[in-house]
Amino acid sequence: MLEFNFTPFPEIETERLLLRRITKEDVNEVFELRSNPETMKYIPRPLVKNADDALEHIAMIEDKIVTNIGINWGITLKGNPRLLGIIGYYRMQPENYRAEIGYILLPEFHGKGIIPEAVNRLITYGFKDLKLHSIEAVIDPENYASEKVLQKCGFVKEAHLKENEFYEGRFLDSVIYSLLESKQSTQIIQKKHPC
Repeated sequence: MLEFNFTPFPEIETERLLLRRITKEDVNEVFELRSNPETMKYIPRPLVKNADDALEHIAMIEDKIVTNIGINWGITLKGNPRLLGIIGYYRMQPENYRAEIGYILLPEFHGKGIIPEAVNRLITYGFKDLKLHSIEAVIDPENYASEKVLQKCGFVKEAHLKENEFYEGRFLDSVIYSLLESKQSTQIIQKKHPC
């Protein structure tokens, strides 16, 4: 079975991005992300209502890193420390060599290729550093932008679960996409950048 260890915290760079640890200093940006109905449209979780809620969210992220059960990075542009979004591995299943990837980005940065760039780098981190065998992403079936990112990055639709989650008085569908380590290796050989 896999064992995860996120100490020291792994800062990750891409061509344009620095993925770094989220701190209390990011409270305003975390509030902006998690309180925005547009940003949270496809994430069935309560909106944060104030700075204290945002700090609680940051503390939850930190606790998962410290206990090695999950890891999130703040997405920033190199040379600018402002948090633009969050990306990370959730629901890590060391016994199955599998983890779920998730991400959120401020609306003004949509359509700039930031999420595909970050996802691409975290796929490599997941397979090479964490030794995962598979990575999954669970999305709302109407989240076409996220679906497009996942397909571009080589993920394949694995399942469409009907009304599998009950949230705010209604049942929601979930779509599961996945990427196997062996498939990602093949893609890298076939083309320089998988997404």
